[in-house]
Amino acid sequence: MGKKNKDKKKGKGAEKTQVKTDKKLSNKMKKQLQAIGEDDIESIVAQIEQEEKKSQQVTEVTLGPPSRRLNFSFVAHPDKEQLILYGGEYFNGQKTFVYNDLFFYNIPTNTWTLCKAPGGPPPRCGHQMVVTSANKGQLWIFGGEYASPTQSQFYHYRDLWVLHLASKQWEKITAPNGPSARSGHRMVFVKKQLYVFGGFHDNLRDYKYFNDVYCFNTETYKWSKIEPSGTPPQPRSGCCMVALSDGRILIYGGYSKERVKKDVDKGHVYSDSFLLTPDKNDPSGTKYKWVQTKLGGIHFSPRCSMPIVPTPNSLNAFCYGGVFDIEEDEENIAGNFFNDFYQLDLEKLVWKSVTLVKRDREAKNRRKKENEGENDLDMEVEKIEEKVEATTIADDGVFKVTVGPAPSAPNYASTSEGDSGPIMFQPSPRINSGLAIKHSILYLYGGMFEDGDKQITFSDFYSIDLKKLDGWKTIIADDTSNVEWLGSDSESEENGESESDDDSDEESDSSMETN
Repeated sequence: MGKKNKDKKKGKGAEKTQVKTDKKLSNKMKKQLQAIGEDDIESIVAQIEQEEKKSQQVTEVTLGPPSRRLNFSFVAHPDKEQLILYGGEYFNGQKTFVYNDLFFYNIPTNTWTLCKAPGGPPPRCGHQMVVTSANKGQLWIFGGEYASPTQSQFYHYRDLWVLHLASKQWEKITAPNGPSARSGHRMVFVKKQLYVFGGFHDNLRDYKYFNDVYCFNTETYKWSKIEPSGTPPQPRSGCCMVALSDGRILIYGGYSKERVKKDVDKGHVYSDSFLLTPDKNDPSGTKYKWVQTKLGGIHFSPRCSMPIVPTPNSLNAFCYGGVFDIEEDEENIAGNFFNDFYQLDLEKLVWKSVTLVKRDREAKNRRKKENEGENDLDMEVEKIEEKVEATTIADDGVFKVTVGPAPSAPNYASTSEGDSGPIMFQPSPRINSGLAIKHSILYLYGGMFEDGDKQITFSDFYSIDLKKLDGWKTIIADDTSNVEWLGSDSESEENGESESDDDSDEESDSSMETN
């Protein structure tokens, strides 16, 4: 008994020491914040939420498109010819801006409407948003993070909100037993339930990655934690998560990091995949199991921060871009950014590379007439492909995008022999862009690319017909040569220029984690 009591006292002593340490760090942080003129982040968030509550009326204003951003959410309206964009962030090299604006894009009129709905969520990025047609349309948002302008503080949310689309009224859900505060998680909607997986939490002193699963019943307004059997995925953020038509949920890829020594972290990009499968013999619908699976089809290099969007019938899903960080040394990371366009067959669980096809009526007629042997058109196409191998399709003075010959992987759209041609324009490499599908048209908005120490955040907007695949259409072009980049004073002096940022490595990690 005496030994037990002694151990108990030791435990209490350790707790007291930790409390003192935390208090010292808190006081130190407060002094640093005072020096830069910044309030405590919890106070900032609480103040913003109180200001949101003061609004009494819904206001809708037609104006220009959203500003440059990444780590926002982008979905198709379930009942109207609209797309919905919420939140996100922008970093100009010295200051971070986090948004809580709500935009509706009217597809037929090509116009943007900014909606100010009363009592909405405070600004956030790295959150998740899903939309349903229940009760005249509902928009559900969970979690995310808010960064102070100087990035000296981060606040992670664990709140759940619903926007009633018919009335444009926000409702904050106060149900207990939900997930812990996090960003970089994933959320999907299956059979009237929201499923949340993974994510991370970072308070600048320590960080943690998650692989837990929660579900929220949108009818009973109750959270429950799922404890699946089987071997789960490793804790991660920024993965691909998509619901299959049979009720299973697919997890692919993601990112995490671990501390290898003081002030040195090592990142890990996953390329594994798992299925969260309901137990068919469980009448309660609460039992699940993890089943590791292998995706077939083409193989591509590991990456993260690659958004995924399923088609409305959940038969296919599409991904664009992504990044793989190459560690040059312990302190420097260079990102390899992609503009690959992939399709995932959700029935066969097979990856395909999406090849854009130029359908030229005159060329088709010529091929019909000369369908034997190697004709002039074939030689012409070969010459074009040789040129494409080193053709620059975008050069705005910041970076160049080149295209190579068409890959031999299968197309999403079935085409007849002789229908192919050289690869056409594709949006530039990027991460954390927004993807949404409406009536077989895929829309892509924004995202971010890194050019050395400079971070280029986009505000461009494109669409592509997934049935025809006859090329990307530019809805909003983006002149990235005018992107503001202030850099940091310390690196400006070191490099002799103003367009650099000594937080670029940390920002790269944050960008991957929050998507």
